[in-house]
Formats: sequence, C-alpha cells, structure tokens
Amino acid sequence: MVSTKEKVAFQLRSVLGKEAYHLTKIIPNLATILGSALPVLSHSEDCINAQKRVQYLLCQFVEVISSSSSAPITLFLDDLQWADAASIAAVNQLLFASGPLSHRNFFFLGCAREKDSATKWSNAVDILVAGGIRVKLDCKDEHTLNTMVSETLCLSPRLTRPLSN
Repeated sequence: MVSTKEKVAFQLRSVLGKEAYHLTKIIPNLATILGSALPVLSHSEDCINAQKRVQYLLCQFVEVISSSSSAPITLFLDDLQWADAASIAAVNQLLFASGPLSHRNFFFLGCAREKDSATKWSNAVDILVAGGIRVKLDCKDEHTLNTMVSETLCLSPRLTRPLSN
C-alpha cells in the first residue's frame, strides 16, 4: 500500500521535475520528502527570471499539496511588514494568479504590525489585503488579547500567555 507521503512525493516529482531542486533551496525539508538525490541545476539567468521561476514552482507546489488533501491547506505568514519585495510578489502570485489554485482548499493568513511597517513596504502589504479582509487589532490590552487567543485556540489562558505578549 502506498502512503500519502509517497503519493505526494510522486506527484511533486511529476509536476516539478528537475526544477524541484530550486524549491529545495527555500524549503529544505522538501528534499527529504522527494527522496532520491535531485540534480544540481545552474541557470545563467537574471534575477527576475529566477524569481518568476520560483513563483511558478511555488504555485505548482501548493497546487499539488492542496489537491492531495481533503483538508484545507493553510499558509500563515507573520511579520509581513518586514517582507521584501520578492516575498510579497511570491505571495501575490499564490493568492491572485488565475488558475486551478483559486479553486482549491487554500487559506492564507498574513499578519503585519502597522506601527513597525516601513513606509515602502506598507503599500506592498496593502496589496495583499486588497483581495481579502483586513482585521485590525489595536488598543487591546494584554489580558484581552490573551483571552482572544485562548478562546480561538481552545487552550487555557495560562498556556497562550506567551503568544499574547
């Protein structure tokens, strides 16, 4: 009997081919899932083409993972105010690219602190929010935030206190 891990690994190898090597550079554990040694590829191309390739491969990766599971796939990114332009572009590609991913079980949750946002990146974060819902949490004392986290996670406030600080 073939395990789910083996099925997903086979699908990823089929879809990504030799290009999977590039994803293992940003997702090291992927090499473990894919198994056999991946060939080292070198491309003599500019950064823009390399960035587009990685964005495409990430979309393919999420597509395979989300189609392999009946449970929703969740991507949570914290501290988006510190994200660089390439990272924001990659997330935008995942969220807004028209294609099969838009019909899959894929949920994105991103968090950013407005007071820490550098002006040049706040516009990029706003682009991410444009396609979704913005929830602003401010003027909340530590106790109130801890209660929210505790109730959301169904855990004792004592256990969630470090998450609320």
